[in-house]
Amino acid sequence: MASPDSPVWFITGCSSGLGRALAQAVLERGWRAVVTARDPGKVADVVSGHEERAIAWALDVTDSEQIARAVAQAQAAFGRIDVLVNNAGYGYLAAVEEGEDDKVRALFDTNVFGLVHTTRAVLPGMRARRAGHIVNMSSLGGLVGFGATGYYHATKFAVEGLSESLAAEVAPLGINVTIVEPAAFRTNWSGPSMRQSATTIDDYASTAGARRAGTLATHGHQPGDPTRAAQAVISAVTAQKPPMRLLLGKAAYDIATAKLDSLKTTFDNWREVTLRADFPPARTAN
Repeated sequence: MASPDSPVWFITGCSSGLGRALAQAVLERGWRAVVTARDPGKVADVVSGHEERAIAWALDVTDSEQIARAVAQAQAAFGRIDVLVNNAGYGYLAAVEEGEDDKVRALFDTNVFGLVHTTRAVLPGMRARRAGHIVNMSSLGGLVGFGATGYYHATKFAVEGLSESLAAEVAPLGINVTIVEPAAFRTNWSGPSMRQSATTIDDYASTAGARRAGTLATHGHQPGDPTRAAQAVISAVTAQKPPMRLLLGKAAYDIATAKLDSLKTTFDNWREVTLRADFPPARTAN
């Protein structure tokens, strides 16, 4: 029997990858978990043997009514939600000009609005207790953009900005926010979960087209280990001072810090032009 003091985690997108590994790691620690996926049958094995402290529920994060029901049921079953992990999401390959409107809107519905709706459903309980932690799964692609994944980057850049604002709003209420930014991990992201535009334009063959092929070819060979990533997320959540951002994987660290260096160089090179954009300082009378 789980202790009533053990933390309650609510995790979206647990059928595979980081979400599944995180759910398993949480349960291995003896904690309680609401393990969700669009098809709960795909997570039944995760909760098997842990039925007294784990629930597998169907959850499509594009359905706001289903989100509300799932959160209410979790609170009824366990009394609260201590940690929300917004993990559900997927990728989409297309040059910007090749993007299909309905596919792009569906991508935003899952990666951005699904996260928003789930967060808004959980926040009232966290505010009432003046405690909680929200973990938003972004990506290295929330910090750096590459060809062929512009729309995916747009969703993750949105998650980054939203999470920064959320963190400022809820910190005085005792609620933490952590943005997780993995590089390439051995998940289904570049395999079965990946979607792509049916439209291809020859002029982008050497840029977006080449990266489409390269991204799909990485499936099954990515350097990132979801099990180790799950432990890293738990370390961040349980830290005395949780980080706002957590990079995962050497490539994430190397590419993100190179981006920081590049930004600083550009900002410094254009400093004088930047400063001249303000009104001149007021002159003081002699």
